[in-house]
Amino acid sequence: MTRQSQSLKLHPDRLFSSDPAVVSIARELYNEIKDLPIVSPHGHTDPKWFNENPHFGNATELFIKPDHYVFRMLYSQGIDLTTLGIPEHGLEGDMARSKSVDPKKAWQIFADNYYLFAGTPSGYWLDAVFSDVFGFTEKLNSDNAQDYYDKITAELATDAYKPHALMDRFNIELIATTEGALDSLEHHRGMAGTNMAKRVITTFRPDDVVDASREDFIDNVAKLGELTEQDTTTWQGYLDAIRIRREYFKKEGRATATDHGHPSAITADLSLSECEALFEKCRTGHANEQEQELFRGQMLTELAGMSIEDGLVMQIHPGAHRNHNQPIFNQFGRDKGADIPSQTEYVNALKPLLSKYGNHPKLKIILFTLDETTYSRELAPLAGHYPSLKLGPAWWFHDSPAGMLRFRQQTTETAGFYNTVGFNDDTRAFLSIPARHDVARRVDCRYLAELVANHQISIESAHELAYQLTYGLVKKAYNL
Repeated sequence: MTRQSQSLKLHPDRLFSSDPAVVSIARELYNEIKDLPIVSPHGHTDPKWFNENPHFGNATELFIKPDHYVFRMLYSQGIDLTTLGIPEHGLEGDMARSKSVDPKKAWQIFADNYYLFAGTPSGYWLDAVFSDVFGFTEKLNSDNAQDYYDKITAELATDAYKPHALMDRFNIELIATTEGALDSLEHHRGMAGTNMAKRVITTFRPDDVVDASREDFIDNVAKLGELTEQDTTTWQGYLDAIRIRREYFKKEGRATATDHGHPSAITADLSLSECEALFEKCRTGHANEQEQELFRGQMLTELAGMSIEDGLVMQIHPGAHRNHNQPIFNQFGRDKGADIPSQTEYVNALKPLLSKYGNHPKLKIILFTLDETTYSRELAPLAGHYPSLKLGPAWWFHDSPAGMLRFRQQTTETAGFYNTVGFNDDTRAFLSIPARHDVARRVDCRYLAELVANHQISIESAHELAYQLTYGLVKKAYNL
């Protein structure tokens, strides 16, 4: 089937509803907040970009290889990941070079199949980047693929497309990267004393030393002991080592938050002797799946206590069945588009942690979910009661126009707006950040406009809320 070329023109009222009355109000609200600075408090961009300010490589390296949203869609249609240049797990030296793929050929495959992204948030973000960042006026297709590739790659070789210049162009006030507990924070330390140090911070992600189901957990706990000069063969030494790393992230990476990507939201509050015995089983590789889950749950409670001590905001991102496709994991490693949302329970799961710390005035927890059925039944009531809890925005599979709208519709009546934390893009794809934030701003303005049109809130309240949802709440929630 031959696909006709299409113009690439983004409608100024996109995502504002089809109701003229709502569109008019949404447009008014959006025009007031659309140019506010971007605050990106949680994401996975590479700190090297901001420290060394290198040129990005080529179109394929920028848009395909790091973006699991892109290659998971292509893989779902039977396209071999090796043809896209996705590196295989553990390949080094000559073997890695023998597997190299011409990036232009990979880009052609992407362009030949670009129609697959119609109606997806990825398609929206990509169109926005191609239009707003690179100035294309025709939608990507098979025929213009190489023109796209050549123009993008040529632009990336100019100083105007280096990370520091794009930070200014995109009006990014602050961006947070995410690093594991064992990371040296080399690039964050390299930014010390520079202007970038005020705009790029880290986030402490201790999953590598907390998740006893990981294949590298035992080695990681040993490395943690070496890094901190603590005896991590003991429960107390292990906890002290984590405290030391948290302080290191605050000092060297200017961290204000932690992040926890657990399979579930289960927490626990075990006795000291139970903790010691459970840790010993995990540390020596003798824990079964249930014990590993219990250990993760105990550690969420321990880490909440540490947040009260050091002031780091706690983000909990549960509910992803990670690396579901075992052969893909074996061949390519982690984070290759095979993560699937799973049913997640919060009310009973969080009770041990909340019973111990949920009323503490110094604790800040931001909850996320991949299970939308919990919005109105569990998450909004929890956040609408516990002072320590706030709701993170629609996340990952629900980070979309429809997903963002469902989030507001299902949480606002119970939790209100001020028990949410604005938007974060949670992305590795640096150039898509403005598009992602623009989607959130447009959807929020639409939702507020509907409330105004229904005479549920005043236009004055809507203007204030639009500002808070865009800029105010995120800075307060993350202590920025």
